[in-house]
Amino acid sequence: MSCTHFGGLATWLFPFVAHCFLLPSFALPQVSFQRIVNADKEPGNWLTYSGNYQGHRFSSLAQITATNVARLKPIWVYQMRDPGKVESTPIVVDGVLYITEKPHVVTALDGRTGRPLWTYRRSTPPNARGCCGIPNRGLAILNDTLYLTTFDSHLVALDRHTGKQIWDVVVADYKLGYTMTAAPLAVKDKIIVGIAGGEYGIRGFLDAYDAQTGKRVWRFWTVPGPGEPGHETWEGESWKTGGAPTWVTGSYDPALNLIYWGTGNPAPDWNGDDREGDNLFSDCLLALDADTGKLRWHFQFTPHDVYDWDANQVPVLFDANVNGKPRKLVAQANRNAFYYVLDRVTGEFLSGTPYIKQTWAKGLDAKGRPIKLPNTEPSAEGTLVYPGLGGATNWYSPTYSPQTRLFYVLVRENHPQYFFKSTTNYHPGDLFEGGGGRDIAGLEPYGVVKALEATTGQQKWEFQLQAPAMAGLLSTAGGLVFGGSSEGYFYALDAMTGKPLWHFMAGAQIVTNPVSFLINNKQHVAITAGLSLFVFAID
Repeated sequence: MSCTHFGGLATWLFPFVAHCFLLPSFALPQVSFQRIVNADKEPGNWLTYSGNYQGHRFSSLAQITATNVARLKPIWVYQMRDPGKVESTPIVVDGVLYITEKPHVVTALDGRTGRPLWTYRRSTPPNARGCCGIPNRGLAILNDTLYLTTFDSHLVALDRHTGKQIWDVVVADYKLGYTMTAAPLAVKDKIIVGIAGGEYGIRGFLDAYDAQTGKRVWRFWTVPGPGEPGHETWEGESWKTGGAPTWVTGSYDPALNLIYWGTGNPAPDWNGDDREGDNLFSDCLLALDADTGKLRWHFQFTPHDVYDWDANQVPVLFDANVNGKPRKLVAQANRNAFYYVLDRVTGEFLSGTPYIKQTWAKGLDAKGRPIKLPNTEPSAEGTLVYPGLGGATNWYSPTYSPQTRLFYVLVRENHPQYFFKSTTNYHPGDLFEGGGGRDIAGLEPYGVVKALEATTGQQKWEFQLQAPAMAGLLSTAGGLVFGGSSEGYFYALDAMTGKPLWHFMAGAQIVTNPVSFLINNKQHVAITAGLSLFVFAID
C-alpha cells in the first residue's frame, strides 16, 4: 500500500497528518456487486455514480433537515492541483472519497480531513480532442478495484488501496474523434462503459468488459450495420458516421437484469439531408441484457434529430401505480423538452408531458412519437425553435425522492435559438456538425429547479436561479434538495415546497453533482466548485 506522507513544515504544523490513515487492504470490506445492489441499505457510502443502480441520487440520511440546514458549514476543502474542467461525482467508501481531478488524474482522499492518500496520473495525448472541453465524470468501484475511462478512449483498472494500475485496455481510436467522459457502471462481473464523440462522426456503441481481465465481453452498436435491426433507418452509407454516442452513465435493474442507457445525437448534428430516416438508435433509451448486450427494447425520443437533442440523461427507475395498476417504470426528463414515463419491462410509452416551453412539436402520439410542426427544421437563414441546442436539460443529474414521489430536474428556461444548417463533409477526426445555433440578442435565459410528479410530469413547484446552470441535484430523507449555480452558490431547498433554506458561496461555477455520506457517523454533503471540492457538515 502507498500513501502520501508529509514532512518538514507540514509535519510541524499538522503532526496528525504525518502518518497514513488507510487501513490495510485486508481490513476493508470489498465493494461486492451485492453491496451495490443494496446500496440504499448503507447510505453512509456513495457506491456508484448515481448513488444506487436506479439513478435516484437520493440519500436516506436524515441528520441534516430543514430545521438545522442553516448550520451547515464547510469542514474541509480540497484544491485540485491541475487546471481543467471538473465534473466528477465522488465515490465514497468506508470513509474514503475517490475523485477524478481531470481526465487522467484519480485521487483518494481521507474523508475526515481531505488529505490525499494516493494519486494516480496518466498523460493525455496532445491531439486528443472533443466538442466540450476535457471532462471526466467519475469512477466505478467493484471489489477492490476502481475503474476509470480516459479522454483518449481507454478503460483503466486501479487498485483501490494504492492507486496502482492493474490493467489498461484500448476501447476505441481517439484519433477518429472517439472520447470517453462518463463514469463506468459496475454490473455483476462486468464494467459497462459508454463513448463520446457524436460531433466527430463516430459510430457509437456501448461496451461491457470483464472486471478482472479487461477483456471485452460484448458490444452493442448504437448505429446498426448491414443486416442488423434498424439499419434501414439510415440512408445509404450514413450509418458509418452516424454518431449516437453513449456519454452519460446509465441505470440498472437487478431483478430484470436490464441496463438502461441513453444515446446521443446522430451525425452530422444539424443537417440530416444525407441521413434520411429515423436514425436508430440515436436519441434513444436502450434496455439491454446485462449478460449479453442483446437489445430487449428501445424507445426513440427524437427521430431524425436535427437539433442535437441527445437523450444522454440519466434514466430514473421507480415503481408506482399508473391508472390503478402497479407498474415498473423508467422516467427521463429529455433534452427535447418532454418528460417521459415508460414501462421499463416492455418499453411501452405511458405518458409524455412538456416541462418547459417548446415550439417544435404539436405533441406526442399514442406511442410517444413526436408530431413535428412544419417549418421548424434548421435552415440556411436560421429557424427559431424552443428549446435551444443545449436543450431543456442536459447531462447533469436529476434526482428522485421515494419519500415525496417527486422527480427534481434543473432546466434552462427562456432559451430558444436560431438553428442553422450548412453543408459538411466527413473527415476522420474532424468536427462533423453541419450547422449550429445562435442566441437571440438581448434575451436572458435563466435556470429553474422544477419538482415534477414522477408518474405524470405535472409540475408541483419551481425555484428560479439567476442564470442557466449545469449542476446536478441531490435529494435527501431530511426533506432537502441540494444543487449548485453558475455563480458558485451551493444551496438547499425544501423538497416539498421549493423554499430556499440555505446557501453557501463557493466562489466558482458549479458544474457537477452533489453527494452525501457519513464520516464518524455524521452526515456530510460534498460538491465541487471550480477546482475545489467542498465538504460540509453541521458543527
